[in-house]
Amino acid sequence: VTGKPFFVVSSLSHRWLFGWEGCRFYGWAGFFFGCGSLITMTVVSLDRYLKICHLRYGTWLKRHHAFVCLALVWAYAAFWATMPLVGWGSYAPEPFGTACTLDWWLAQASVSGQSFVMAILFFCLVLPTGIIVFSYIMIIFKVKSSAKEISHFDARIKNSHSLEIKLTKVAMLICAGFLIAWIPYAVVSVISAFGEPDSVPIPVSVIPTLLAKSSAMYNPIIYQVADLK
Repeated sequence: VTGKPFFVVSSLSHRWLFGWEGCRFYGWAGFFFGCGSLITMTVVSLDRYLKICHLRYGTWLKRHHAFVCLALVWAYAAFWATMPLVGWGSYAPEPFGTACTLDWWLAQASVSGQSFVMAILFFCLVLPTGIIVFSYIMIIFKVKSSAKEISHFDARIKNSHSLEIKLTKVAMLICAGFLIAWIPYAVVSVISAFGEPDSVPIPVSVIPTLLAKSSAMYNPIIYQVADLK
């Protein structure tokens, strides 16, 4: 949302209009909020995993724990987004020239650029995605194995468990929507970073970018469909 006005105005003008500093800000904001969103969903998936698979966890988790987690999540995102501003990595215009992003092509130009690209791919994509997938797979196994046990509990416990499952389903849908939106962009970026120059045609590079930028609109739709109250 932060970068949409920059992108729309530049697209209408068929070129980037906001200079080098504007490009760096746009790239930083996109990376910061994208990384922060994925790490937030990673923490949510862990929360769901612990509450469903390790019931004792829910008895000691308090609101201030959630605030601490959120602060750490966005500090983590700020760290990685700021690295290109201080010399490790860089931001640069997208190939189609109306938006800016991480300079993936730097990986072909220097060892430092290559190390940065490898680091962010692992710590900002592969590791969080792995945790999310692990958490929800374990939840699915736990729900299937505990269905008979829950049937013997009283109504209050059944209702609480049912709510936890519903919250987990919504969280799974949100994570799936986010990953579906961003993984094509990540794949194209990796090809650009480590493939042959011009291996991704400019018209092709536009589609994953637009798909990734559309991820912000999924959550309200998911919540509406789920009718969570």
